[in-house]
Amino acid sequence: MVKTPDTPTVARRREREKRTISQMVAIYCAGNHKGASRTETGFSGEAMCPDCKAIDDYCVLRTERCRSMDRKTNCEECGNHCYAPAERERIRAVMRYAGPRMLWHHPAAALRHLLKK
Repeated sequence: MVKTPDTPTVARRREREKRTISQMVAIYCAGNHKGASRTETGFSGEAMCPDCKAIDDYCVLRTERCRSMDRKTNCEECGNHCYAPAERERIRAVMRYAGPRMLWHHPAAALRHLLKK
C-alpha cells in the first residue's frame, strides 16, 4: 500500500508532534537518570540515556506512521491506538513527569500542545 504524502500543514504538525514528544522524553530522562548515562541524542537534539532513546525512537516512529494526523487532537482521544499497551504505559509515565515541566523548559511547545493546534 502506497502512503499518500502529507499536505504542508499536516507535515508541519507531524514534525512538531515528533519534536514535542522527544522534548518530553528528554525532560523525563534528565530528571530520572544520571547525567553520565545520557550518551544518546534524541529526535529533538537533546541528550538522553539509551532506554529513553528507545522510547523516543518508538514515539517518533508511531508519529511518522499516524494515519489520523490531519484530523486528531491527541493520541489519547484517537480511536486507533497505535502504541502497544506496554509502550503506552511507559509514555504515560513520561508525560506525567514531563508535562508540568514543559512549561518551564519549552513554553511555546507546551502551550501549543495544550491548545491542540
